[in-house]
Amino acid sequence: MTQLRIGLVGVGLMGHGIALNLARKGHPLTVLQHPGNQPLDELLALGVGMADDVQQLARQVQVLLLCVTGSPQVEAVLLGSGQAGAGGQGALAALQPGTVVIDCSTAIPSSTQRVAQAVQAAGGHFLDAPMTRTPREAREGRLNLLVGGDAAVLARCQPLLECFAENITHTGPVGTGHRMKLLHNYVSLGSVALIAEAAACALDAQVAPEVFVQVLAKGGGAGIALERLRPFLIEQDASALRFAMGNALKDLGYYTTMAEDGQAASTIAEAVRATYAQAVQQGGAEALVPQLVENLRKKGHFPASGHGE
Repeated sequence: MTQLRIGLVGVGLMGHGIALNLARKGHPLTVLQHPGNQPLDELLALGVGMADDVQQLARQVQVLLLCVTGSPQVEAVLLGSGQAGAGGQGALAALQPGTVVIDCSTAIPSSTQRVAQAVQAAGGHFLDAPMTRTPREAREGRLNLLVGGDAAVLARCQPLLECFAENITHTGPVGTGHRMKLLHNYVSLGSVALIAEAAACALDAQVAPEVFVQVLAKGGGAGIALERLRPFLIEQDASALRFAMGNALKDLGYYTTMAEDGQAASTIAEAVRATYAQAVQQGGAEALVPQLVENLRKKGHFPASGHGE
């Protein structure tokens, strides 16, 4: 797939890293011009092209990558809306036969199924390939991809995906990639919320953050969630988990929708979603997830004290 023409919609924090790796490895790449894009100077210097609307982009590419916020944006780009492109129509109206659409967004699986059917009806192929890891790994070309779709289509796209992904897991048919991403994010964000709530209780009860982290790290609380919260608990540094509270709430809403669609248990998930909803209301959608600790504290109730060993 080294000579195929590639289009990318969504040059945000994650999409910029994807685009950078594709361009650096010589793939002909065109991105959609959009106000939400990250600065494009670095990409333009590598010869990346620009398209003014999604139909113009769809006409000139053989692989169309999406890295947008969620299902409403995916549907707008592909199926059309007042903001999707020329005449309010989406990319599928101009899709070339045989084009592979790869959706790296986080989306509601029931929407993914509808979109995939529309892509196939338009003569294309569809893979849902949501990502895990962070913008740093995106820039380094070390994302994890969870890919749902036909194994033969994935095999054809594998060399392309390896340009920006370190681990690629075929999860099964179309929709399973997005299902697995929501499962992953629920467990990840749920673990963070659990530790954040415990940390807030600890700080309000005069347990020093160093002690809290030390004890959990040597016992059953050890793991990635604790390590991502550690810098905030010890140094008030939220940068170890650069994930916005609003995105967390969106993903958990998608998870509970998926659980409801499948009549699965979701009591704990609803509580976690409500926790993030309250945090968004208190601190705004752009606040980073580690700040959940402060949102959950009873400020001034028990002032935290220092700890000497």
